[in-house]
Amino acid sequence: MAYKIDKTKCIGCHSCMGMCPVGAISIDSDGKCVIDASKCISCGTCAAICPVSAIGPDMK
Repeated sequence: MAYKIDKTKCIGCHSCMGMCPVGAISIDSDGKCVIDASKCISCGTCAAICPVSAIGPDMK
């Protein structure tokens, strides 16, 4: 189960991107972060560092 960023909550601080141990997070054309589910190892580091709680498990 990968994590997902809620773009309506994301403030574009990019804190999560620097903390991801596998480089699964990048910036989209809107300046918001996005998680590549194929790289995400579900460690939860990004969710723990997010100051606005915009990141959580992708429940697909």
